[in-house]
Amino acid sequence: MKVPSLLRSLVSFSGMTFISRLLGLAREVAMSAAFGAGMVTDAFNVAFRIPNFLRRLFAEGSFSLAFVPVLTEVKEKESEEALRELVARTAGTLGAILLVVTAVGVIGADWVVRLFAAGAVDEPEKFDLTVNLLRVTFPFLLFVSLTALAGAVLNAYHRFALPALAPVILNLCWIAAALWWAPHFDVPIMAVGWAIFASGVLQLLFLLPALRRLNMLAWPKWGWSHPKVRRIRQVMLPTLFGSSVAQVNLLLDTLIASFLITGSQTWLGQSDRLLEFPLGLFGVALGTVILPSLSRHHVTTDAAGFSRALDWGLRTALLIALPAMLGLVLLAEPLVATLFLHGKFTAHDVAMAGMSLAALSFGLPAFVLIKVVAPAFYARGDTRTPVRAGVVAMAANMLLNLIFVALLFALWHRPEDLQAGWLAALAKVPGLHMALALASALAGYLNLAQLWHALAKAGVYQRQPGWARHLLRVGLACLVMSGVVLAGRHFAADWTTVPTLQRVLQLGAVIGTAGLAYLLALFAQGFRLRELRAS
Repeated sequence: MKVPSLLRSLVSFSGMTFISRLLGLAREVAMSAAFGAGMVTDAFNVAFRIPNFLRRLFAEGSFSLAFVPVLTEVKEKESEEALRELVARTAGTLGAILLVVTAVGVIGADWVVRLFAAGAVDEPEKFDLTVNLLRVTFPFLLFVSLTALAGAVLNAYHRFALPALAPVILNLCWIAAALWWAPHFDVPIMAVGWAIFASGVLQLLFLLPALRRLNMLAWPKWGWSHPKVRRIRQVMLPTLFGSSVAQVNLLLDTLIASFLITGSQTWLGQSDRLLEFPLGLFGVALGTVILPSLSRHHVTTDAAGFSRALDWGLRTALLIALPAMLGLVLLAEPLVATLFLHGKFTAHDVAMAGMSLAALSFGLPAFVLIKVVAPAFYARGDTRTPVRAGVVAMAANMLLNLIFVALLFALWHRPEDLQAGWLAALAKVPGLHMALALASALAGYLNLAQLWHALAKAGVYQRQPGWARHLLRVGLACLVMSGVVLAGRHFAADWTTVPTLQRVLQLGAVIGTAGLAYLLALFAQGFRLRELRAS
């Protein structure tokens, strides 16, 4: 079977992901209009973030990084029957383990909330709502992780579009619940929790016909001792931490944010999901597309092909991530105002969410490049290096959290805030959540620096010609784009006072003009799309 080019695979995956991410923004608009930013949305964000963290751990993190190289090796070297047996054994083992994890999460939801949102314990109404929501949303983990397994099999056959399209189901269910189902529930936000549960089931059902067409749909079997499953397990256990540092950090941020002013968890959650748009569209897409290619080159001992594929990923990542970072930092508040300033979402919420979005977006290039660099280790079976880097990055993130929160508190608190003690004072000072976002961004760069150093030391990557020219082009184009954005912001009317339509037109004009300026600056310096072709 002819292998599609990396660029074609990236376009296929990103095209479907783009639809999903657009609907993801629409769901955030629906949520902010229906529920605003307060106790209810803080409770929901905690209840969704916990199973979503585990989803990323199993679906986008360690499981995929452990499963895809083994799957690729069996596909390249063994029979179709052996491949189908591997899928059945992996599905049975993963499904059984996750069934137990889900049961524990549902039964012990109150203890899980105490662990990850300790600040809510002293607010009985918020705590009870969070627990009830978590019991509904936790089973999402089981179904969406099996969906990820199905998607990994399809990706191994270079079928990237359908797995990328599956999250559309989540967003459609979420939007319908927020806008239409919620008023019919005694506790309206519970409608969104049930929509998340239903979407997990529907996503899995959506991919099963595609597996059947590939003759890869088999009844799950327990396979803990199966040789290939054992290999996956041995790789997966250490990567559970190393591949998911960003998500662990987000959970730790959730814990700290539970002690901050009401709304902090919602503002951080919105910033994270806005950042997920470019990160999912390009970062996750690059990692998903490049991992099977790197694994194939490693299996066939094609060192030159391995290096070329990685080089392509790095160049493409920088070409996209740098202008995206600048755009999000410079347009953080206009973006939040245009998307969320409706219904119960206020101008104060816009300012607060804009602060954390700008701080978190600073780390976007690191987050995207990690998605490209980490597969270079996992494709070669090296799990120790990302784990070591992850341990250091997470420790640094926690230390930076404390330092930055303390610094901002010292700068912004009023003397009277301290009358009830410093812990109570933390819940009175707005803006401290920005410290958590900035710490996550800097920890991302530390993680990337360690991986890059280890990659250079391993000697498996040989830089291809033309890097100096590429960096110069991207740098100059980013300067041109930033100038256009700043000029647009200067001449635009105040984003929080003008009507919604005017905000949309202003933002569209600024983004469109800046994007065009970036592309024109690139092409004026001699850049051509054929430079991104790779196989």
